[in-house]
Amino acid sequence: MLSGSMLFLKSHKDLLFGLGMLALFLVGLGMIIAYTGWEDTRAAVARLGWGQFGILFVLSLGNYALRALRWHLLARALALRISLIRNAVIYLAGFALTITPGRVGELVRLRWIKRDTGIKILQSSPMMLGDRAADLAAVALLLLVAALLGLGGAGGVYWVAGLALVLALMATNPRMLAKLITLTWQTLGRGARLFASLRRAVRQLALFTTPQVVLPVLALSAIGWLLEGYSFYLLLSWLGIQMGFWMAVGIFLFSMLGGGATGLPGGLGGAEAVMVGLLTLQGVPLDAALVATIIIRITTLWFAILIGIIVFPLAERKGA
Repeated sequence: MLSGSMLFLKSHKDLLFGLGMLALFLVGLGMIIAYTGWEDTRAAVARLGWGQFGILFVLSLGNYALRALRWHLLARALALRISLIRNAVIYLAGFALTITPGRVGELVRLRWIKRDTGIKILQSSPMMLGDRAADLAAVALLLLVAALLGLGGAGGVYWVAGLALVLALMATNPRMLAKLITLTWQTLGRGARLFASLRRAVRQLALFTTPQVVLPVLALSAIGWLLEGYSFYLLLSWLGIQMGFWMAVGIFLFSMLGGGATGLPGGLGGAEAVMVGLLTLQGVPLDAALVATIIIRITTLWFAILIGIIVFPLAERKGA
């Protein structure tokens, strides 16, 4: 586990990395527009007004607000004394480092918590696992619903959703993780103190498995992702692409899982490729599929990163 000072240096390097990735995205966006034809792209975007873009951003904001509230509930489960506002600042600022490799840059949230509360990073680390698992479980459950109501089982949807759900359960199973840590220590034969600390940390995951925590956390996660799925559905309809609600939601969620499975920062490249592929399989013209994919990624992923960059300086200030 990285120390607080190491995380401080790494977070700023990762922030620069994120800005570099943004620059690469803009270059790639220009190349895509050049390939598909500027006139076609402009005609598609012209279908949208500022009000419609505003709706897409508001829906994304709703998702981020719910996820920040979820983060606060996880903090309360660990008995961390941090206000809701401060927790929201910490969580949103972490978005600035979403596109770091493996999203490890988001560990900076734990550094801010340590600085504000004195709680060791290892002690608060279960929040990261709980946060990831909540997203994974919610997306998996919604994808199963989408498969039943519109998307169908093509492309191994049920298998993908089932695997995601199993991974979420495994990531929050303290007994299984503790055994895995013990097995790793026995294999390596060194670092007894570190592995003992890791076992104590994962045992805290039991605090997240009570109905009082699981139900609201999953509900917040599901509603948040459903807002973004609805945003994608609205976007498609505004672009003149006729598609059922659950089909659109299913394509969006499956793309997010597909992007995450690539291991690339923020699912970059993978999520876009899956989304374009699934749209074209539904008969959507390639140029329209590309435009829809670019816009939804701007109003979700890149909008979150922009918010994170704006809020980052606030998180760097010591709060309470």
